[in-house]
Amino acid sequence: MRLTVGQALVRFLAAQYSERDGEERRFFAGCFGIFGHGNVAGVGQALLEQALLEHAEDFPYYMARNEQAMVHTASGYARMSDRLSTFACTSSIGPGATNMVTGAALATINRLPVLLLPGDVFATRPANPVLQELEDARSYDVSVNDCFKPVSKYWDRINRPEQLPSALMAAMRVLTDPAETGAVTLALPQDVQAEAHDWPEELFTRRVWRIPRPLPEPAALDEASAILRSAERPLIVAGGGVIYSRATDELRAFAEHTGIPVAETQAGKGALPWDHPCSVGAIGATGTTAANALAREADVVLGIGTRYSDFTTASRSLFADPDVRFVNVNVARFDAAKLAGTAVVADAKEGIRALHAAINGYCVPDAHRDRARALTADWNAQVDLACASRNGEPPAQAEVIGAVNEVSGPRDIVVCAAGSMPGDLHKLWRVADPKGYHVEYGYSCMGYEIAGGLGVKMAAPDREVFVLVGDGSYLMMAQELATAVAEGVKLIVVLVQNHGFASIGNLSESVGAERFGTRHRVRTATGLDGDPLPVDLAANAASLGAGVLRAATAGELRDALGEAVKADRTTVIHIETDPLAGTPDSAAWWDVPVAEVAALDSTREARARYEGDRRARRHHL
Repeated sequence: MRLTVGQALVRFLAAQYSERDGEERRFFAGCFGIFGHGNVAGVGQALLEQALLEHAEDFPYYMARNEQAMVHTASGYARMSDRLSTFACTSSIGPGATNMVTGAALATINRLPVLLLPGDVFATRPANPVLQELEDARSYDVSVNDCFKPVSKYWDRINRPEQLPSALMAAMRVLTDPAETGAVTLALPQDVQAEAHDWPEELFTRRVWRIPRPLPEPAALDEASAILRSAERPLIVAGGGVIYSRATDELRAFAEHTGIPVAETQAGKGALPWDHPCSVGAIGATGTTAANALAREADVVLGIGTRYSDFTTASRSLFADPDVRFVNVNVARFDAAKLAGTAVVADAKEGIRALHAAINGYCVPDAHRDRARALTADWNAQVDLACASRNGEPPAQAEVIGAVNEVSGPRDIVVCAAGSMPGDLHKLWRVADPKGYHVEYGYSCMGYEIAGGLGVKMAAPDREVFVLVGDGSYLMMAQELATAVAEGVKLIVVLVQNHGFASIGNLSESVGAERFGTRHRVRTATGLDGDPLPVDLAANAASLGAGVLRAATAGELRDALGEAVKADRTTVIHIETDPLAGTPDSAAWWDVPVAEVAALDSTREARARYEGDRRARRHHL
């Protein structure tokens, strides 16, 4: 078949499918893109032919407003789809391409499959330098797309049409590997995209990529089950792998049979319903006092599908028993071996099933079960108090979370990413459904919220999606509201205005930096300490085509949320909150170094606290 490289690429992507447990689906739900001279005549022309001459529904094109944002949308879609489906993203060369680098890093850190197709400079070099080309005196083979190498799980540049088939097969191998997935980048020189070539027809036949469920190795399973049977104070740490594997039923059965309490990471929140008797809530620096107390006392920690980030381990200060042992079930050996744990390299569903069969009726002592339930009851009482509506003006952020949680249905989804909100959600949000909580905290990328929420809603159009975003993140990237309006995708966006960077403000104060540079204020002779900026973010949202409601109290917010649920369009609800109103403390540490010498008393005091806190950190060797 004689096609251009762009046409062959689009036709191949439209024919790719994933399969797991007998369920097949298109691997690519379509392509997001913004066109420029680096991709309009190649990939852009191919997408036009797909829309006009082929079956448009097989590989639809969606126009984005920002290249970083469209990668976030693809990531949100991939996560909601349990990594079984995603989007491709195409950009021009230069800034269009480098805008996608942040999105690529987010996808790779969160182990989410996305395919990036940045345009590139001429492979034939007929008239260097072309518009937007980065010239490097060391090599003419360097372009800005080399920036994608460290943030991609597979990277290639297609300098000749003959290279495309092998590159496409390698890209699909990585995208569909649950242990290796992340961003995949195929850089496409603009002249090569438009070049014709004779392709074998079998390149475009329907191809099904089966997502494996690796089984645990018997010796590792025997060792792990022996450790678990010896435990008196065990704790399960459920990570995102439990949800991606759809192993929540297996986890529930395992926890109910053994009585082992279950704590959840950010990605694993929802692995058990919040009110399940074995659930002790969030763990780590943004965790519950219940989960963190049990973590300090645990003699065995069973990590399932978690990568043990510093927030999860409280910078390795949380698991305090001097003889604590770790058993890690993970599809990636890299994660299974962390904290010197006994590595059970397996799919989460299959790993839990195998451990359940191998423990031979093991149950935790009654005292451990009773302590977990008592600690959790105490924490839940704190949450009730923190989230209760006082109808003051402005309300605390916890009141906003409580109002949204109350109005949302059991299958609805909350989306967030950066600032103080993710930590508060991790502690306070009560989730009933495994897919009801979507907080991007691997990269914690400001600006992800609205774009990621768009992807979530596209993957789950039958659910309401509540996007919680602070003013700092909103100012970074709000333009995909226009994309949601253009595509008729309904989001409910709760825009929390606290006139600054609340999370970093709190952190700044804790390290003795006195909230410097964290408030959105008018400059005065002494610095940025004037009145709040006279910005109107609600008016901005309206200018992007969204419906807008304003609320001043938690009660008014509930009313606005009810109105937004009934609406058939994207609605932004604007509410101001008190940035200094805190939430219940997690009683856990996060390591952010403090200046060792300083003229400020606040910094010296913070350094003294830091020296004491870091003594609890352990190597777990």
